[in-house]
Amino acid sequence: MKKLTIFTPTYNRAYCLHNCYESLVEQTSQEFIWLIIDDGSTDNTKELVKEWIKENKIEIQYHWQENQGMHGAHNTAYEMIETELNVCIDSDDYMPVNAVEKIITFWNEYGSNEVSGMIGLDANQDNSIIGTTLPEEIKRSTLFDLYYSHGVTGDKKLVYRTDLTKENPYPIFDNEKYVGLAYKYYMLDKRYELLLMNEILCFVEYLPDGSSRNMLNQYRKNPRGFSFYRQELMKLPYVSYSFKFRQAIHYVSSSLLSKNSAFIKETPNKLLTILALPIGFLLCLYINSKTRNANV
Repeated sequence: MKKLTIFTPTYNRAYCLHNCYESLVEQTSQEFIWLIIDDGSTDNTKELVKEWIKENKIEIQYHWQENQGMHGAHNTAYEMIETELNVCIDSDDYMPVNAVEKIITFWNEYGSNEVSGMIGLDANQDNSIIGTTLPEEIKRSTLFDLYYSHGVTGDKKLVYRTDLTKENPYPIFDNEKYVGLAYKYYMLDKRYELLLMNEILCFVEYLPDGSSRNMLNQYRKNPRGFSFYRQELMKLPYVSYSFKFRQAIHYVSSSLLSKNSAFIKETPNKLLTILALPIGFLLCLYINSKTRNANV
């Protein structure tokens, strides 16, 4: 069996998905499966992928489902993946030609059941690193410590052991399409560190219809998903009180947006939540004012 699954959640991205496909066809190692999770596309994604499957240049698995949002597509991918490792490459991104070879070589040399996987670099299309590189003085770290203790910034590429990513599935809330993907990663941080790999594994492009460009609208449209996410981050045993307080602020805001009158009772930290009430209320007002014309 091949060692790596590259999975791509996509929704009406037929116009750019070919960039990802072409980069995978050109890989110096073909020891991977490309799993496409079509999250309810209404464009010609299905027909496009069928043509690629006929070409038989790489191994492709395709799955269509009713739209559930990014986290729902991730849930489906993790259920389907059977290879030892997996990595998500978004539909508007693509990989350097030697990325698969670097991942497999690095894992064969350093990987073990003592770590959850590895973390590499994302870069802009001009080859400039997104944010900072990873610290050279350490070989392993949790994702949380990289960002909050070692000063790492910017999106990074995560390659995880599949047996671990099958745990802690994202909850699905009716009429909502978003739960923070980092929930699963921070759950893994409780038990494992990641190997650090200072190599570019993905070239990214932030398109206007991407979720990172529309975060305030996401807050407005998915308050229960965000409330869940903030609750779970407040429970983490390895984070500072200042971090938990920031989560409490967002938890208050999302709870108000969802009109959840029981949020004080449901919070994992009543004191922090009560202290966060004034700022959370103001944040709720700000989100409402900035997204008043959003389709909800």
